[in-house]
Amino acid sequence: MNKSILILSLSLSTAGMAFGQGAVDAYRLSQPDMKGTARFMGMAGAFGALGGDLSTLSQNPAGIGVYRSNELGFSLNLDCQSSTSEAQGFKHDMSQTKFLLNNIGAVLTMRLPSETLPNLNFGFTYNKGASFNRIYGGNIPKLSNSLSNYIAGISNGENLTENDLVSTENYDPYNPTDGGYPAPWISILGYDSYLISPTGSGENTRWYGQWGDGTSGSGSFKVQEKGSVDEYNIAFGGNIMNVLYWGMDFDIVNLNYTMQSLWGENLENAYVPDQNNELVKESANWGLGNYYNVHGSGFNYKLGLILKPIQELRIGFAFHTPTWYNLTENFVGSVDYQYGSSESGSTSTNGGYMAYNDMSFRTPWKIIASVAGVIGNNFILSMDYEWVAYNKMKFSAPGSYGINDDWGYDWDYGWDWYAPGAPSTTKAPTRSFGYDDDMYGATNGDIENYYQSTNTIRLGAEYRVTPAFSLRAGYSYTTSPVKQGVRDDKEVIYTAGTRPNYRFDNHTYYITCGAGYRYQNFYVDLAYVYKNISSQYHAYTPDINLDVNQAIPSPQSKVNLNNSQIVLSAGFRF
Repeated sequence: MNKSILILSLSLSTAGMAFGQGAVDAYRLSQPDMKGTARFMGMAGAFGALGGDLSTLSQNPAGIGVYRSNELGFSLNLDCQSSTSEAQGFKHDMSQTKFLLNNIGAVLTMRLPSETLPNLNFGFTYNKGASFNRIYGGNIPKLSNSLSNYIAGISNGENLTENDLVSTENYDPYNPTDGGYPAPWISILGYDSYLISPTGSGENTRWYGQWGDGTSGSGSFKVQEKGSVDEYNIAFGGNIMNVLYWGMDFDIVNLNYTMQSLWGENLENAYVPDQNNELVKESANWGLGNYYNVHGSGFNYKLGLILKPIQELRIGFAFHTPTWYNLTENFVGSVDYQYGSSESGSTSTNGGYMAYNDMSFRTPWKIIASVAGVIGNNFILSMDYEWVAYNKMKFSAPGSYGINDDWGYDWDYGWDWYAPGAPSTTKAPTRSFGYDDDMYGATNGDIENYYQSTNTIRLGAEYRVTPAFSLRAGYSYTTSPVKQGVRDDKEVIYTAGTRPNYRFDNHTYYITCGAGYRYQNFYVDLAYVYKNISSQYHAYTPDINLDVNQAIPSPQSKVNLNNSQIVLSAGFRF
């Protein structure tokens, strides 16, 4: 057997230590969405210069200054989701349907006896800032390597011995108390499930995965995400001489995100240890499952202006601070396996008990510039430009909100950080701490390396067919938050815990339409919204040779996520 090709040779940079989160988790917690009233969504969210709608409180709070009367309203959303995964010419479709409450709120107007400041308005709304609900999965018919070899490479990069991974009566590798350097959890789980096997002992230990000469097989994956970002908006604003409208908004934000993922391999002629710890060639069927949840609360602040120099023109500007979160994450991983015709079993991280970690997290800054034209009393055309700095996301110690990092953390949370690096025959990539030399410095450095600012253009139109009936349409496009080199597999992707899989978005677009009806003080709006996200799924990071800028590809699949939403809003103005 040629052991030289049994291992995907990876080295580990030990520059920093983190817990359950990684750079890819940062985007999951900050990813954008478009939720709100049917009028707002029917015009693709291009409302930054218009106002007078409950959704504007969470977009451009100056929109509250446009109100001349009180309003009560709510919005319901039927969200029909589907996904298509394509790898090596094979496609797989999945779907699900969810019912959501998008928005409910009220605006109260206080008239003032002043021509300079004719009114002050107050608003209180619940708005669904984002929905994480999605499901996708598929098959990769022909593998060229195995996740087990990836885990072996990590173990070699860490210079692990067999004793580092063995659970005994006096030693728990998941929660070591001997003061030594802890093993990555993925290595311990791989050893317990026979995905990796050692040769030699002590400093001469080398680890091997199941893929070698003559091995072939297929892979399969499934990912289900659930949860939402729920915003509770408290807004205040008014107008100056019916020319300049202003507003500010303080948000209390709740976040709850859950991901369940599965990566499985069906291998023939895999190298698996027998009862004598000798490697033999036989079939190997196993699946790595992960459960991850993060939840918590935070706050942010928004400030906005709308200028109406003439009746036919509106110009809007809004500034959003980051959301500063305090979060708790829980996670556990497991492997179910069947080797040959007899050897089978399952094992879990940390004895099946959830590991947890407390942290603070800061989302990106956001700036929105808008312009709208009003033609007569019948036609509105509006455009928004939005800039978001995803490379400025940041993790930090709990309670610091990314402002004052410190070194305090509890050693009992579990040792779950791991990261692959470059082949051992080339220079290894370095991960500097950066920022304040905090324990999350390496992850924050990865965020800057992987992500970039995004640009979003939103276009919306409304035509008033009759004084009571209107038609609407819109389009929105957002560029990829991921740098081109990362999308081209030219960067090592550091993940966390026992979750080696990740997905990067290429672009997002919306196509929308809608209609609205007004009768005296009552209104009802209906919208149809189509959303598409083009992305790439990776079972684990590609193995990068930094000297020649080449990669051994990891199993990948193109994933298209499609949402068809029907939104209904109703309200009363008085």
